[in-house]
Amino acid sequence: MKRILMVLSLCATLFHTSCESKKEEKEEEVKFLVTSPLQRDTLVTKEYVSQIRAISHIELRALERGYLQNIYVDEGQTVKKGQLMFKIMPMLYQAEQQKAQAEANFAEIEFKNTKSLADSNVVSKNELALAKAKLDKAKAELGLATTHLGFTEIRAPFNGIMDHFQVRLGSLLDEGDLLTTLSDNSEMWVYFNVPEAEYLDYKANEATAGMLNVNLRMANNQMFPHSGSVKTIEADFNNETGNIAFRATFPNPKRLLRHGETGNVLVTVPMKNALLIPQKATFEVLEKKYVYVVDKDNKIRSREIEIEAELPHIFVVKSGLKADEKILLEGLRQVKENEKIHSTFVKPDSVISNLSLYAE
Repeated sequence: MKRILMVLSLCATLFHTSCESKKEEKEEEVKFLVTSPLQRDTLVTKEYVSQIRAISHIELRALERGYLQNIYVDEGQTVKKGQLMFKIMPMLYQAEQQKAQAEANFAEIEFKNTKSLADSNVVSKNELALAKAKLDKAKAELGLATTHLGFTEIRAPFNGIMDHFQVRLGSLLDEGDLLTTLSDNSEMWVYFNVPEAEYLDYKANEATAGMLNVNLRMANNQMFPHSGSVKTIEADFNNETGNIAFRATFPNPKRLLRHGETGNVLVTVPMKNALLIPQKATFEVLEKKYVYVVDKDNKIRSREIEIEAELPHIFVVKSGLKADEKILLEGLRQVKENEKIHSTFVKPDSVISNLSLYAE
């Protein structure tokens, strides 16, 4: 009997020890890290989708009707201002110029003879004026014929890059037919849309901050090596989007950027007393951001916050949270609404410093 009692006592002791051990493990499981938002001055980089345009991008069209006799350039070639690119068969226009030249020569001889007679009072001054008018008309027609002949040669109006040819050698061209396009990409205009609130902030700081300098991330996720500056803002807002277009000018000395490319404009904006929290301390419900706020009784409650900007591993909080409040840092999926937890507080500067935040 005593042996049975000893066995039961031993089992009870082991059961009690096991329960105590499980209880301690449970208490260990609910001990969470909490922290507070960090308030400090920082630099926030905002990103905007952009369209890249050449400062001059024009269509080259035929000014006269005729056959395309010669093409002196190639697609994608760099051309210089005044360089001959296309030539339309000029025979007809050469004949017209020669005819006009002959008529001008005849009118000039006639004028000189009439003037000699007028000086001798053989003919009246009216006849001299008529001869002078005929000469002026002949010279005007010669100038017109020369201009038409000049239109058969199409030269580059500026330094640029040739685009795809719309015609081929021997094509019959009508007046106004598109030949190709020409782009001057020594500098590039980069357009990006800015919301109304950010536009107003920019205009408010323009007098003190001066011209807004920006950077460009290209489509391959590489940074363009030269920075640009915002020199122009369009006149009107888009009523559908609430945005207004900014135009930044970028130097393009190596002609890396081409007309029609896309990229992202990066604008660095200083923020005073920004409220910073780790991104891992937030969760999302229906595209809205939330945090778990820990009250004075160590109970957690979810709260919606509004994000003003995003940094690597960091959110800048616009509203919904105060600097002296505590938030759950880790274990967000292990807790429930209004649950009381055991927590360990971690200083916010220590948390942020471990997230590789750049701030000043």
